[in-house]
Amino acid sequence: MRTALILCLLALSACGPMSPEKAAERCEERARMAQGPTGHLTLGVNSSTGGYVGGSIGVSSDYLRGADPMLVYERCVVDLTGQDPIRQPDLR
Repeated sequence: MRTALILCLLALSACGPMSPEKAAERCEERARMAQGPTGHLTLGVNSSTGGYVGGSIGVSSDYLRGADPMLVYERCVVDLTGQDPIRQPDLR
């Protein structure tokens, strides 16, 4: 019984607000995605199968809506922490 209560309390504590630094990191990534499409391309050749190519393209809903990346960052931090951002985002 005590073990179940302890596990339940630990699970509930994990649902609390996120640290401001962790929120800033997560929200910077979301704001970067609001700046434009993301992606990568892989080209290569190997001796077993010959040439290969692969890639991916990502487009966020914030980008499609034309949302301002700074506002995306600020709203995201407030949603995750209940506080204003502690620093300006690095959107490079």
